[in-house]
Amino acid sequence: MNVTDFKQMYLAELQELYSAEDQLAKALPGMAELAHNPQLKGAMEGHLGQTQSHVQRLEDILKRHNIDPREHQDQSMKSIIGEADKWAHMIENPDLRDAGLISSAQRIGHYEIAVYGTLASWAKRLGHEDDANTLHAILEEEKSTDEKLTELAKSAVNPQAA
Repeated sequence: MNVTDFKQMYLAELQELYSAEDQLAKALPGMAELAHNPQLKGAMEGHLGQTQSHVQRLEDILKRHNIDPREHQDQSMKSIIGEADKWAHMIENPDLRDAGLISSAQRIGHYEIAVYGTLASWAKRLGHEDDANTLHAILEEEKSTDEKLTELAKSAVNPQAA
């Protein structure tokens, strides 16, 4: 697909983001299962519900624009999840694995934060206020999740791993 204008680029990136969130929703149960720390396991399980909500909200945005959500597959997220899975299965020590899981989850989250921030800005520029509001709300949820993971890493997981 050749992108020829700003709106078309915006919609294609929305489809990519939908794919990224859908891939993450499928990967999070496995990540949660590998977590040893109960707080980390709970955080991963909680993020699954949040991610499923993000998938639905993105689908709603795309449907408002009469766009098929499943037209694109985000290769970046596929790679990041693949790396997370590889790391998680290379580490036998459960405390070390938990530190690695947080690192992987934050790498994924930072990718999402970057894309949500960009798309919220683009939606606003295009005059799609409802889209911009939804994307900004999800962006804030992603930032909050990142902060919680940082606090969990500092207070419990990293000291156990060290």
